[in-house]
Amino acid sequence: MRTDSSPGTLPAREHLPAGDAGTPVLDVVIPVYNEEKDLQPCVLRLHDHLKRTFPYAFRITIADNASTDTTPQVSRRLEAEIPEVKAFRLEQKGRGRALRTVWSASEAPILAYMDVDLSTDLNALLPLVAPLISGHSDLAIGSRLSRSSRVVRGAKREFISRTYNLILRGSLQARFSDAQCGFKAIRRDVAQVLLPLIEDTGWFFDTEMLVLAERAGLRIHEVPVDWVDDPNSTVHIVKTATDDLKGVWRVGRALATGSLSLDRLTRPFGDDPRDREIKDVPKGLARQLVGFCVVGGLSTLFYLLLYSGFRVFTGSQIANALALLVSAIANTAANRRLTFGVRGRGGAVRHQAQGLVVFGIGLALTSGSLAALNAASSDPGHSTELAVLIAANLAATVLRFLLFRAWVFPDRRDADATVGAPYSPGHTPAHTSVHTPSSPTYSTVGAGSMAQPGHHGPLPQRPVTRSAPHHPFDTTQFRAGEAADGSWRDATMQLQPVRPHDTDSRDLR
Repeated sequence: MRTDSSPGTLPAREHLPAGDAGTPVLDVVIPVYNEEKDLQPCVLRLHDHLKRTFPYAFRITIADNASTDTTPQVSRRLEAEIPEVKAFRLEQKGRGRALRTVWSASEAPILAYMDVDLSTDLNALLPLVAPLISGHSDLAIGSRLSRSSRVVRGAKREFISRTYNLILRGSLQARFSDAQCGFKAIRRDVAQVLLPLIEDTGWFFDTEMLVLAERAGLRIHEVPVDWVDDPNSTVHIVKTATDDLKGVWRVGRALATGSLSLDRLTRPFGDDPRDREIKDVPKGLARQLVGFCVVGGLSTLFYLLLYSGFRVFTGSQIANALALLVSAIANTAANRRLTFGVRGRGGAVRHQAQGLVVFGIGLALTSGSLAALNAASSDPGHSTELAVLIAANLAATVLRFLLFRAWVFPDRRDADATVGAPYSPGHTPAHTSVHTPSSPTYSTVGAGSMAQPGHHGPLPQRPVTRSAPHHPFDTTQFRAGEAADGSWRDATMQLQPVRPHDTDSRDLR
């Protein structure tokens, strides 16, 4: 699981206005491996559909992952004959690798992909990308499992698909319905931040992308599709399913340990209706209380079990101190991740140190209670000791929550004006910090149509005549986003290259 730094908090979603410009609005990627027979009919059919129905400028990118047949020659011929078609070749296999590479280099504000067999009815393409153009959603997926979808496929594939999605729901709490449908789209600004976090380079790429996006609170739009199974598909179902299950385990472990900083994918505070402030009510108090109570109940049970175990070998005071120390470390870690939503390892040592201070207060309360009990009775029973400790822990728990909320894990959003309040043109918050090239926010328009915040450049429509546009893969840089002073400035960020040692031995197609 990748944990390298990402550009930073996403900008607010905005509707991309229509107009005339040279940058394609939509870049549809078709990843292929040894598809010499199906590639040309697929591209011609897709191009004809977009030409007739899509109102904006578009591009079709053929992403060839190390084909060994004549697929590269077919790709180059299509590129030469059709101005809207571009060909790109990778020397390593992997659908995820191909999508990450092409999407990272594309300047189109809306990025999509579909399988070369075109099993999905193309009439769903415009409904797929419309919510992304309007600014309503961050990602969009086609769903074959929606009630209004019409699907023609064998019982074996139907069973595997539904079983896999049930596994995702049970293990990763996924709420999207169809992770494997080869018909998806994403906004470019989201892709630039999300792609560096995705580790898989094969078929699990889609699932990992959706799970991370959903856990980060991004909005995923689902479109019911009509889908006809390709009987000539060369996908190795059993091997692909096995690799997907390994991916589920890897992602689930990373989410459980908090090794992913998904807060980097959050939208500005206030962009999501759930984030709107309510006067005189602390942010997230109800949810934090529920989480703290659950963690506290489990911690208390853990503490009592430890105390009973240590009490066999030592006195009550030492047993209490040891049990409280171990349970306090576990309690701080659990509250850090589950109650207060702190992800990643940054500040973990400091949080544990502050938690030990809170532990000292709890130790004083419980030890004082035991001392008072021993002073009142020379030989108190074990059940009496447990009752006193439970009462003392209840008092310590209330104090612990207050200290955790106000001192150990305070709400940082009020201190960050760039996240804590929506941007308004002409106003610079007092706490606004200057964005650096290492952590920019990204625009959803192409490099040739930068504008003032809140006034994006026009969304390019498909012109009547068009010369062949500049090849998007001739450069390894792309335009970055908005500066802290509210102006748009040129900034470049090096694309993350495909790792030379990142090999993929799976036979994916």
